[in-house]
Amino acid sequence: MSTTAPAQAGTIQPRLKQKYRAEITKALTEEFGYTNPHQVPGLVKIVVNTGVGEAARDSKVIDGAIKDLTAITGQKPQVTKARKSIAQFKLREGMPIGAHVTLRGNRAWEFMDRLVTLALPRIRDFRGLSPKQFDGHGNYTFGLTEQSVFHEIDQDKIDRVRGFDITIVTTAKTDDEGRALLRALGFPFANPAQ
Repeated sequence: MSTTAPAQAGTIQPRLKQKYRAEITKALTEEFGYTNPHQVPGLVKIVVNTGVGEAARDSKVIDGAIKDLTAITGQKPQVTKARKSIAQFKLREGMPIGAHVTLRGNRAWEFMDRLVTLALPRIRDFRGLSPKQFDGHGNYTFGLTEQSVFHEIDQDKIDRVRGFDITIVTTAKTDDEGRALLRALGFPFANPAQ
């Protein structure tokens, strides 16, 4: 009997999820001395968020952000609306100011695989992600300055450069557990000594 049996007949498991189940859970159990397999940290969801401040003046900007997020994640984003009016920003309550997507399950695993293997290596002058951006509970948030690092975005059709915030939510209890999980999944953390 193999340890990487498919969840359902006919479905293909994401590559990173197979690696997690076959190798990473064993390595993390040995490293942290877990007694129960449910104590091993895992991936809960990935939230991809973009803010579009110019949408208050130009309503077409939000359409471009939605199109980019849909191409990158393969899922239709939720439009973020302003909660209160702020006169200095010419902002009214209910105006669209951004968009976000929550990826769970296999879509989250596939997005993480594409992020680690394809998108992050395409960043110019990339020296690794900061290992200090954990929130104290094993969740990791980082930002990308432009959408062109994703190969799903056509370089010729970029109307303006958009940045994204990506939050990876894990079941890790501490930052050290979350860091060990993401490092095992292939996240290129920068060496803190540099």
